[in-house]
Amino acid sequence: MLRTTTITLAGWLMLSSCLWATNHVVVVLDDSGSMNDAMPRQNLTRMTAAKRALLTVLDILPDDTHVGIVLLNGRLEGDPWVIPLGPVNLPRVRNLLDKVQAGGGTKLGKFLKIGADELLATRGKQHYGTYRLLVVTDGEANDPKLVDRYLPEILARGLTVDVIGVDMNEKHSLATRVHSYRQADNPESLTQAIREVFAETSADADAMNDAGESDFELLQAFPAELAIAALGALADSGNEEIGQGGSAGRRSSSKRRGGPGSKKGISRIPLLAYLIGAVILWSFLSKLFRNRRA
Repeated sequence: MLRTTTITLAGWLMLSSCLWATNHVVVVLDDSGSMNDAMPRQNLTRMTAAKRALLTVLDILPDDTHVGIVLLNGRLEGDPWVIPLGPVNLPRVRNLLDKVQAGGGTKLGKFLKIGADELLATRGKQHYGTYRLLVVTDGEANDPKLVDRYLPEILARGLTVDVIGVDMNEKHSLATRVHSYRQADNPESLTQAIREVFAETSADADAMNDAGESDFELLQAFPAELAIAALGALADSGNEEIGQGGSAGRRSSSKRRGGPGSKKGISRIPLLAYLIGAVILWSFLSKLFRNRRA
């Protein structure tokens, strides 16, 4: 009876977290000097078109979508974040975007990491939900080595990365390295590209909610203590900052948590918990990918 009640409670917590899952999107907005160039046959700059497109889409977002916007160069009140990741306050966003001026370089690698770190920190607090980086840019990175260093790890952590190339003569080099790439050569196609990314975010959230029910059924096969530990292990894994997952970091982490480098070694419950958590995660991702292909 106790086991059934415990598993039911664990399952309820899992399902409720699915039902209350929030979509999280960090927009990495290119405000480099070239964004001041006018779009072909248009009486507005790339920067103005990008700001208008974002505001158009943000105006129709559901309440369960949280958005953050970070600039490559700009500083509003000393902060590169136009708005921190959270619920959208459209009047405030409109007021802050109006102050954004293009100028500077294209430090995509640096700000891919900044955006990803914010998403991972949020995921560490609320495991269920969708987590996506949307890059809106008109040029190649000035820090390609950082892109090469950080992007594979960002993708390996399960974050979705979408890129929109604004009025570019050829595809961005990231086009074949991320989950989706869209070319936008005019204000209308830019708005449509941003709208499509946010629509995919909502579709992924629906698939996640469906998968959560099956996760509960999977948990019922395990002892209560192990099932609870699995949930904790699953929620606690893979959310450290990008670039901090090296062998040295893993060794120090294992010592703190009672891992191979500690005197006490690994207890059976945490080890099995992580294995079960991995099974649950694999089950969820498989369902999510199948639903996206359907």
